[in-house]
Amino acid sequence: MNANDERQDLPLKNVVEAVLFVTPDPLPLRKLAAVTGAAPDELRAVIRDLQGEYEGRGVELAYVGGGYRFFSRPEYALWAKQVLPLEKGPRLSRAAVETLAIIAYRQPVTRVAVEEVRGVNSDAVLKTLLEKKLVTTDGREDAPGRPFRYRTTKKFLQHFGLAALDDLPSLEEPETEG
Repeated sequence: MNANDERQDLPLKNVVEAVLFVTPDPLPLRKLAAVTGAAPDELRAVIRDLQGEYEGRGVELAYVGGGYRFFSRPEYALWAKQVLPLEKGPRLSRAAVETLAIIAYRQPVTRVAVEEVRGVNSDAVLKTLLEKKLVTTDGREDAPGRPFRYRTTKKFLQHFGLAALDDLPSLEEPETEG
């Protein structure tokens, strides 16, 4: 008997809940559809139902980094981390955070453009961000030397708990008194 045979006897909502409960990384809707055999629209409705059921509970079903996953709510971290040490994400220096912010808000962007904003050489920082898979190259600029363009990755979204780049805080200029 395969999963498709068993799925006919089990509620889709329970199947989705079980699959999302065990996944260590956010699961994209297309992968969830392939696993369950359900249509994306049907899965979206099931996910909305589950999100409603978990409202106000210790865990939440969230869309982050291109997929869905259960997370312990932040207000319960004190207890959760006592039994499950949190996996530390990549440690980021101030230079790395600055560079990531420039790339996130201006992507795709070249190293030269990053350095114009930061005012310092960014070769080593970009190398580190590439190694940590927080940024990736996105082709080459049509300019002399054909420099690489950089953009953030899904791992960047996951690291910062973002569903999409649209979730980045706005860069509104602070009001000045005059």
